[in-house]
Amino acid sequence: MSKQLSPACEAVQTWVAEVVIGLNFCPFAHREVEKQSIRYCESRAHTIEQALTDLAQAMQELLADDGVETTLLVLSEGFTEFTDYLDLLDYVAVTLREFQLEGVLQVASFHPHYQFADTDENDVSNYTNRAPFPVLHILREASLEKVLARYPQPEQIPERNMRVAAQQGSAYFAALLKRLQHRASSVAR
Repeated sequence: MSKQLSPACEAVQTWVAEVVIGLNFCPFAHREVEKQSIRYCESRAHTIEQALTDLAQAMQELLADDGVETTLLVLSEGFTEFTDYLDLLDYVAVTLREFQLEGVLQVASFHPHYQFADTDENDVSNYTNRAPFPVLHILREASLEKVLARYPQPEQIPERNMRVAAQQGSAYFAALLKRLQHRASSVAR
């Protein structure tokens, strides 16, 4: 994927390098970065309808290109409020059903203000799903099943990530996200 990335996509790509790979939050991501099989797409959508149109396009492109393993759809302008993003996620699930892609594709979610249910807003564990911009991460389910089958105790990955997040501390993640957001906004001007 050698095309020029938008500032928001560059910020997410740096977050993948520093957090997802750097802290090993996803033990499967390193291989895909090395293979350059991750596509970063920008959506400037402000409405659910436009975001779903962009998502459908990104899913089509992923399914049409075997050289791409996964796509990160970066919502660079809209859905800054976490509650609005959660509303979008409800429609994402419906879209997967409508396109009969359940079991084919899966969408993971990341947001600058991500908050797990039953956690305090400032709980460091939330940073395991916080990215510099809202992201819809589209994964091929068959590939995910393959790597999970080979990985010892994959159900322990979230707990491990929470321990690593606690070791790093909230200040580390807050500063990192702020730096990446600032860089993206200053480049975009």
